[in-house]
Amino acid sequence: MSKRIASTNSCIDMDGIGNTMQKKAAELERMAEVLVTGEQLRLRLHEAKVIKDRRHHLRTYPNCFVAKELIDWLIEHKEASDRETAIRIMQRLLDQSIIHHVCDEHKEFKDMKLFYRFRKDDGTFPLDNEAKVFMRGQRIYEKLMNTENSLLQTRDEDGGTFERTLVASEFVDWLLQEGEMATREEAEQLGRRLLEHGIIQHVTNKHNFLDGGLLYQFRMNFRRRRRLMELLNERCRAIPESQDSPFCLRKQNSESGNTSFLSVSPSKEIKVVSAVRRSSMSSSCSSSGYYSSSPTLSSSPPVLCNPKSVLKRQVNPEELQTPGGLYIKKTFTIVGDAVGWGFVVRGSKPCHIQAVDPSGPAAAAGMKVCQFVVSVNGLNVLSLDYRTVSNLILTGARTVVMEVMEEMDY
Repeated sequence: MSKRIASTNSCIDMDGIGNTMQKKAAELERMAEVLVTGEQLRLRLHEAKVIKDRRHHLRTYPNCFVAKELIDWLIEHKEASDRETAIRIMQRLLDQSIIHHVCDEHKEFKDMKLFYRFRKDDGTFPLDNEAKVFMRGQRIYEKLMNTENSLLQTRDEDGGTFERTLVASEFVDWLLQEGEMATREEAEQLGRRLLEHGIIQHVTNKHNFLDGGLLYQFRMNFRRRRRLMELLNERCRAIPESQDSPFCLRKQNSESGNTSFLSVSPSKEIKVVSAVRRSSMSSSCSSSGYYSSSPTLSSSPPVLCNPKSVLKRQVNPEELQTPGGLYIKKTFTIVGDAVGWGFVVRGSKPCHIQAVDPSGPAAAAGMKVCQFVVSVNGLNVLSLDYRTVSNLILTGARTVVMEVMEEMDY
């Protein structure tokens, strides 16, 4: 009887602190987004050789960048619309101790030939408890994504269907098997910390983390490529990822109530594809990381495209691969820009190109609607649906190599 009363009181307490917990998780999540965004920028700058050893007054400063050159780079790569915006972005990273002046003489980020450095490159990054939880959560996330397992599945709870869910008890088992924690009690405590920091969440936000049959999802997608403009929007919070194709098209006309997108047809004619504005999205960023606004970084809300089918008829993989058949194979290498890749996939076994933004990277590479997707980065996807194919690209690198089949012209 006492156990039942304790359980009831726990539910009442959970209802009482639910809003407070979610508010705290949102605040910690915003902090995590800054850390992840800064780390992604650091890796990109190393790859672009913007970060390197530099000399000044007979002294060498390792792994640093020049503020003025970085601002040029941000504008060139459409991460900022002007120099003032770029300064504000970098100031946010400086305020959060992601970067600092090499001699700690400037507390402001200045558009000058001054040397700055990422604290992770000189070992001065402050590893407080919050940062340690985020790093732990990211490592667990990557291990789950890189391991062939059945932990992440579509499941039902409270009358709803939720994709990519973890059963708490199975997650605890996995943490023990992977050596992440020594006991179930410690694993449950870790789950609570991950939830409190906005890394995971109960599918309906009704429960804290409990070692049992409840379902949880990762609230954060650590692999999503962040736009630096997100750092300037305090209200930008993670929205549960849509399982629609994440490759949003740019808006053609934002003034009308019904938004439209341009789609490139096989005959290279331009036609309008209807789309629906999702009223739940009221901020300038989405959790999937692809934007409908133009690279000028406007503050208009994103619009996810869900056009009607463009196929005259569905084909099967065998028909596509029949020697001497009606279809020919093409290969595209598409490098995503600040907006995304600029196409939408739909369908199943095989999925197909539903819409293409005429001004996006996919169109520039030669992609057209009605092409069937054969492989993504060397992985055959003919037997997969568009959700799985979308997720493969979403969680991969910025550059994607796609093989498609298209009907031959006669």
